[in-house]
Amino acid sequence: MKAAILSAFGKPLEIGNVPDPGIGTGEVLVDVVAAPVLSYAGEVFSGARRYLLPTPVVPGCGAIGRVRAVGPDATRLQPGDWVFCDPTVRSRDGADTPDITLQGWSARGEGGEKLQRYFRDGAFAERIRVPTENAAAIGPIEAAEAGSWCAINTLLIAYGGLLAGGFRPGETLLVSGATGHFGAATVALGLAMGARRVLAPGRNAVVLDDLRARFGDRLVPVRLSSDEAADRRAMRDAAGGPIDCVQDFLPPSVPASVARTAIMTLRQGGRAVLMGGVGMLGGEDLALPYPWIMRNLVTVRGQWMYDAAAVPGLVGLIRGGLLDLRQWSVTAFPLADANAAVAYAAADAGPFKLTVLMP
Repeated sequence: MKAAILSAFGKPLEIGNVPDPGIGTGEVLVDVVAAPVLSYAGEVFSGARRYLLPTPVVPGCGAIGRVRAVGPDATRLQPGDWVFCDPTVRSRDGADTPDITLQGWSARGEGGEKLQRYFRDGAFAERIRVPTENAAAIGPIEAAEAGSWCAINTLLIAYGGLLAGGFRPGETLLVSGATGHFGAATVALGLAMGARRVLAPGRNAVVLDDLRARFGDRLVPVRLSSDEAADRRAMRDAAGGPIDCVQDFLPPSVPASVARTAIMTLRQGGRAVLMGGVGMLGGEDLALPYPWIMRNLVTVRGQWMYDAAAVPGLVGLIRGGLLDLRQWSVTAFPLADANAAVAYAAADAGPFKLTVLMP
């Protein structure tokens, strides 16, 4: 089969032939119809991000495709079924604290690297082998819709955070980092899940105006300054009531003070979920005041990726018409133009934009 191969970090992807993956018990073979090209793929392939990804490898994180063959223990999936190939592969012998690898992308820790040795190659290919539980049925779609369905890759991460934070209909959600790729997806999800109001603080006026135009009055933009106290007041005033949940997707380039300002808008008993990159490039610590957390009964938790149970819930939001994938604009490239797709994804990064390979 044809695939895009990363032979070594710092080299362009090579388009060539690799053996068809075989499958056994607990595995599914999927014909890839569309695979997302993440905006920072070039940084991964150059080695700048130092991801745990052994080369040579067929990269690619997630896909939409059709089942080609199933293992002997599959009881519901059938050849021809449309599925989302969930890249978050979990070890099966550690139910409480599973090791995780992101197939075709990276791994977490020693156990994740061990898992990666088998589920190694990703979706930049005509076919991909995934664990049976990672072939999530999405129901019938038209082939032309497959690119839009690749938005699941981003949405699942945002949805996993909202589930971890116990977000409920009727609550007010503040999305810290709302003008970014994952933050904007969180805005869309919060509204789809029945938020009373979603606050979108940021400095990018163009993106804030776009969010308001897309989602209407329940989306409230808040222009940030460099004054923590003033920004906290502005967010609380815009909420028009208690702020129940803060989800943070701020990137590593943003100082911790921006995240702290948002979190400290929470009501008594509020929850904050940290999913961004603050502090990963050094700088000041988050430094939330101990007395404030304790006296206000605030919960602060981290969340990496999502639980497997998030997948059917997200598909249900889409199928129920609560979440409209047409919000995302899609630019598609053939597999032969994988390097051009990587460059385009970096240059055209932003909220509600998708670059995909269509083998």
